[in-house]
Amino acid sequence: MQIGHKISISRDSPNQYLKCSLHPGNVKDRVIKTMKSMLLFLILLGVVSGRRFQLLKGLPATSTVEENSAAGVGVYNFNVTLSPLASEGVAILPTIVNSNPLTEAFDIESKGGLEFRVITTGNPVLDYETMPKSFDLQIFVEDSAGRTDLNILTIHVTDKNEHPVFRGNMAIQTVMIYVLEGTRPERIYQVDAADPENAKLKYSLLPATAPFSIRESGAIFSTKEFDYEKDPHSYFLNITVTDPDGLNSTRTVNINIININDERPYFTTKQRIYRIPEEQSPGTSVANITAKDPDDGDSPSRLFYSIRSSGRYFSINPATGELQVTGRIDRDALPLRLHPNISLMVRVEDSPSSGHAREMEITIVIEDVNDNPPECNPSAFRKEENENTAPETFLVDLRNYCKDIDADPSNNQFIFTGLSGFGSNNFALESTVSGRLVMTGTIDLENPANPRVEVYTLTVRVQDIAHPNYSNIIYIYIRIKPVNEFFPVFCNLSYVFSVSEITKVGSSIGRVHAIDKDWPPNIITYSIVAGAGTRDYTNIFWISPTKGDVKILARLDYETSQKHIFTVQASDQEKSTTASVTVNVLEVNDEEPVCSPNFFSLQIPVNLAVGTNINGFRIECQDRDSDPRSFRYFINEGNENNHFTFSPSAGSNTSRLILASRFDYESGLDTNWVYSLRVHITDDNLVSARDKTTHLTKTGTVTLRIRVIPNPTTATTTTPGVTVVTRRENLYSPSAWYVPFAVTLGALLLLALLGLLGLPLLTRLRCCCPPAGKARSTPLIKAPEKKKPKKEVAVTMTKLDTVFDGEARDPVTGRMYEFNSRSGARRWKKSSEPLQPVLAMQVMSSATEHRGQGVDRAEAPSKKEPSEERKELTAATKPAAKPSAGQPETPGQAWLRLQKKKEESEDGGLSSPAP
Repeated sequence: MQIGHKISISRDSPNQYLKCSLHPGNVKDRVIKTMKSMLLFLILLGVVSGRRFQLLKGLPATSTVEENSAAGVGVYNFNVTLSPLASEGVAILPTIVNSNPLTEAFDIESKGGLEFRVITTGNPVLDYETMPKSFDLQIFVEDSAGRTDLNILTIHVTDKNEHPVFRGNMAIQTVMIYVLEGTRPERIYQVDAADPENAKLKYSLLPATAPFSIRESGAIFSTKEFDYEKDPHSYFLNITVTDPDGLNSTRTVNINIININDERPYFTTKQRIYRIPEEQSPGTSVANITAKDPDDGDSPSRLFYSIRSSGRYFSINPATGELQVTGRIDRDALPLRLHPNISLMVRVEDSPSSGHAREMEITIVIEDVNDNPPECNPSAFRKEENENTAPETFLVDLRNYCKDIDADPSNNQFIFTGLSGFGSNNFALESTVSGRLVMTGTIDLENPANPRVEVYTLTVRVQDIAHPNYSNIIYIYIRIKPVNEFFPVFCNLSYVFSVSEITKVGSSIGRVHAIDKDWPPNIITYSIVAGAGTRDYTNIFWISPTKGDVKILARLDYETSQKHIFTVQASDQEKSTTASVTVNVLEVNDEEPVCSPNFFSLQIPVNLAVGTNINGFRIECQDRDSDPRSFRYFINEGNENNHFTFSPSAGSNTSRLILASRFDYESGLDTNWVYSLRVHITDDNLVSARDKTTHLTKTGTVTLRIRVIPNPTTATTTTPGVTVVTRRENLYSPSAWYVPFAVTLGALLLLALLGLLGLPLLTRLRCCCPPAGKARSTPLIKAPEKKKPKKEVAVTMTKLDTVFDGEARDPVTGRMYEFNSRSGARRWKKSSEPLQPVLAMQVMSSATEHRGQGVDRAEAPSKKEPSEERKELTAATKPAAKPSAGQPETPGQAWLRLQKKKEESEDGGLSSPAP
């Protein structure tokens, strides 16, 4: 089929670039993709069916469009001409189905009636410098009569002169440039601009009176040495860049002049020593340092203050000179505890760097105050005593762990007061000064009259003697350690659990529990100390160490073991006790029937009698947990037309394969020559219908492959000494195209292997053995010559009026052949001839009378030597090898001719030369 224009569709996503103008607007993506897929299918269907007409008037054509065109700009106009049968107009509006290169920059809109135009979409914007300069749009249309047309519109993008553009910082903002006064004329900035058309640009600046110039390269130069006191402090320059056609762009540059100083400032503050108490909050003002710069004259000086020495405690405001506290000043900590005076070197400058400066030293004296409460390290004490400890037992001396860090001795004296807390009546302080804590009573945790508190929390206040009497709280935690006095006790002396044998591995089957009378209760740990194993598994049970849950680790099997006994232990880490656990395994039907054989291949003749045990085949089944009478046999898959059955079908562990109905291939009822039977064997035959809904049924599977052998030759005796032979020819089936390819490839590989193996053997035989003709000219025993029976061959050609209603291509030869869909007759197709009837050939030979002994002989495979069969077939088919004059050769005759040549070549290669 010839197609006027080629449709290019992306292999990855054939619908990606289709556009549909039937429903413009905001449509959901999923609907659009579906419509595009349908449109593409209709396009391809129209092209393949060959229903193309000249519907697009004015196409193919070429047009141009200018770069940077806005959306909706018209590119090309064309009309649609309808075919005479298109009464309803256009079915599919003109659509761009593809473009080369791919783009979405164009679309088609209607101008009214059958007039349309191609417009720009503005997405993406056409750019001559960066995008392709030409696009080929494939436009498709279909009218209501199903006529289609596909043509190409070529669009060339034309160049347009554009304004120059600035690059770098000037493209996005006003550039700030700073120049120090006294700097000699030099280059101060480089302007970066470009023209989209790569034309040469010209630079200029305004105002022209400004002491600056710009070169052809875009470099800005200063033209004088600036004086901050005399010249303006800043300049604004307008930089303009122009292309050869006069298009230009302008940006602004701001140039600032920076002042410098040359005189040293001096301090006006006379005080040098300052006193402050410790622990001043950050930001507290200590002193206000002032200075003056002679360069500033009568105007306020712009000076910068700093502390050159260590600034750990103080900082100075760089602008005002105010000295402030910045960190904690602790008179009681080193180094201020030994050296309370702090010396600072204050520096004033008239420039942050490289300016003139002057320095002055000041001293700050830190005075001590009572600002620290007594502290104990640790602030919380933890003591342990066994229950039933005797009274007056000493626990802790608090004074050994507490102190006041104030530097002045009058501020670091303290006392202990206020012993409190739940159960504090069992404890006491010997005195407020000593801080010794002792027990006053006996504590027994198991006594019901005792509050059974394991940890007592006590508080003691440690307080300054001097004003303002700072204090701290000391926490004392006294843990009464329990004594393990009792053994764990199981709630039951033994446990019995019943578990189904199909319980999943990891399932919990029960729980054991033990208690301990000690207070607080000890943590009891459970474990298995004996049993819980079999010959195959070391442990088939597991117990949760904390909860006592018993779980199974391996699959239980009633047929192997019906009961498991093991010992569990409960331990509180010091004392332990044990209990016995018995697990009874409950029987469940969990074994599948196992049959032998589970796979078997059989061959049966096509005319096997109904009721015959096929090849004496039977299956025997076993089930470890089912009675032999519980089996049912049924064929689940592959039993087309119900030709096969099993007898007995239930109630026995042995069943035979029976042919239930005869095969009927002649009428077309049967078409399958190979049957793959999937036989299911269930163990529910003895289960009642009411119990089958709850009974667990297991199924075994047997796979049988049965090949039906057709009669290769059907012989009917008509006259004495003459046999009528009907030859059935099996032709190629299109569904099995791979069979001849696989057979041919396998044969070639086998021949190559035999050649590689036989070549060394033949060489060795030639070297070691003499030629057969020279070694033995005559045979040792002269065999009697056998007279070949004369063959009387009669060929009858019967012309059948066969209608060939289909055609297909032979995948091996590549030739086309015709076939009858009902009878399966086939013949080679000739393009210049109409369909021809098939010739059916009947070959009669008296030499094959001994082979035509009815259906029973047809069932047994032929034992004749291959060479004899080929010779007999060649002799029988000679009269039908040549077609009559003027009659085309049928596929059957062509096959016979090729088969004859093949057998003659094989016979010539196999037969030995005559003596």
